[in-house]
Amino acid sequence: MQKRILVLGGDGFCGWPTTLHLSAQGHELHIVDNFVRRRQDEELRVQSLTPIRSLSERIEAWRELSGQKIGLSTLDIARDYAELKTLIGEWRPDAIVHFAEQRSAPYSMKSSWHKRFTVDNNLNATHNVLCAIVENGLEEHTHLVHLGTMGVYGYKTSSFKLPEGYQRVRLLSPENNEESEDTEILYPPDPGSVYHMTKTQDQLFFYYYNKNDGLRITDLHQGIVWGTETAETLRDERLINRFDYDGDFGTVLNRFILQAAVGHPLTVHGTGGQTRAFIHIRDTVQCIRLAIDHPPAAGERVRVFNQTTETHRVRDLAHLIHELTGAELQFVDNPRNEHVENELQVENQGLQHLGLQPITLSAGLLAEVSEVAGKYQHRCLREKIPARSLWRARP
Repeated sequence: MQKRILVLGGDGFCGWPTTLHLSAQGHELHIVDNFVRRRQDEELRVQSLTPIRSLSERIEAWRELSGQKIGLSTLDIARDYAELKTLIGEWRPDAIVHFAEQRSAPYSMKSSWHKRFTVDNNLNATHNVLCAIVENGLEEHTHLVHLGTMGVYGYKTSSFKLPEGYQRVRLLSPENNEESEDTEILYPPDPGSVYHMTKTQDQLFFYYYNKNDGLRITDLHQGIVWGTETAETLRDERLINRFDYDGDFGTVLNRFILQAAVGHPLTVHGTGGQTRAFIHIRDTVQCIRLAIDHPPAAGERVRVFNQTTETHRVRDLAHLIHELTGAELQFVDNPRNEHVENELQVENQGLQHLGLQPITLSAGLLAEVSEVAGKYQHRCLREKIPARSLWRARP
């Protein structure tokens, strides 16, 4: 069944391949973007390793190849509320996919300005979308799919698998510990950066608007994305996806692969004992599609899925890339304020029950990313590779 879908932040690393994937499925797509991610490249004096075209060129290339049209509105959803409300009211989307948040933990910690920008942008963007749905009377019609993060749970070791959003608890009476009440709550958040903190606030926005106004919402707690291309972006170089490698926006596995390609040591933060959840970009787009295909029923609470397929310790990934490429390992001071080592077990059956067949780490897929890194290594600025954003000042 064809659906009308708005993709907020559709020019970004996850937004662009998701837009193409949904369009290839026959849905009617419309992108909303203010191109702040491209302006951040200018601010940081870096660029995507892959040469990404303007969004208008991307959209036209897709129309030529597929015959499918993608609409575009250039607006800042954190600022341009009237325009956003009008667009949603006139377009009456069946689904809104919300990628339009500042997505980098290191970027959110660069300075007080970056912290305030992240809070201002992310919280206003999310709240404006919720308000616009309600003001247009689309509470039961429009399904909001939000890309969250596994970071809302924190990265300390847990003795059990992290649940998908909700935790059963027993509340004890302060006066009498024999009096108790069993209930389910959002898993207690433990954000590790200002960016992650905004995502925990998103959860409370969703809880409130679901409870008060009956909005249908799916919140996807995504792991660290690796890989760069999908079946759709591979169809033409004009559709190529971003490949971030810098210390602010590059994700760890992609950074390791690029470092190996250009002969730079693999920079492992601290002991490398951080265990993280991962997902391939191809699974990201599949998960968004599955969420859209299976919306929560009217009156159902916010649906939460852990959008991740596997967990790995960072130093194990570094050793894997070392074995494949011979790249040197370099252990450097960890710029983050976090546990030196942690274990991580994650419940992730929800999306698999909807039909996700997980793509896990393989030599073939690593080779695919390495090929992209090798092809465009001449565009790499080596001085941008180190992570320089500190979680707290060093003496």
